[in-house]
Amino acid sequence: MKYKYLLFDLDGTVSESAEGIRASLEYAINTLGAPMPDLSDYTRYVGPPLIDTFLNLVGLDPGTAERGAQLYRDYYNEKGKYLNRVYKGIPELLGRLREEDVKMCICSSKYELFAEEIIGILGLGGDFDAVCGSNIDGSRKDKKDLIPYAVACLGGDFERDRERTVMLGDTWYDAKGARLCGVDFIGVRYGYGEISDMEEQGAKLFADTPGELFELLK
Repeated sequence: MKYKYLLFDLDGTVSESAEGIRASLEYAINTLGAPMPDLSDYTRYVGPPLIDTFLNLVGLDPGTAERGAQLYRDYYNEKGKYLNRVYKGIPELLGRLREEDVKMCICSSKYELFAEEIIGILGLGGDFDAVCGSNIDGSRKDKKDLIPYAVACLGGDFERDRERTVMLGDTWYDAKGARLCGVDFIGVRYGYGEISDMEEQGAKLFADTPGELFELLK
């Protein structure tokens, strides 16, 4: 394998998650009595940090956005997280990678506890060496902060191991984080993000399926 440290985005890369995310957003927005934005385009809110969605997509002030994020988390914890489904081919990909000399983790802007629970719900708890996400206060939400943290959680030294690290994701947020951190990025076409947006952040390699990801990692 070309890489030692494989960092997987969660939503849109490992998990089909849009249904639960949308339901949780709708609940929070309705509870706040805020105008409902058009949620038909999943790329606008699957991938970005949660607080950014309430600030930029819903158009709330910072204080109300924080309340919206908490309402979202409450609903997601009760119902939304159970609507996740693993993408076809991901379990087989992880099984093949387990036979290689690599370390794998989830690297998600999602609150870390939720990410851990979702991996359990998907039945993938034994496939990853770590699950890395944001803090409850919203810190460590950007991929540029998450990537070094994830490598450290896998036992690596980020400064030393940049060339042995790859970020795997489906949105420009993932590609941008990889670019800012100076690590390689491989995008997936089956997720929620736009290929052109990832290309604008320097992405050049893309996989149509989880099986193709394995070939690009060799």
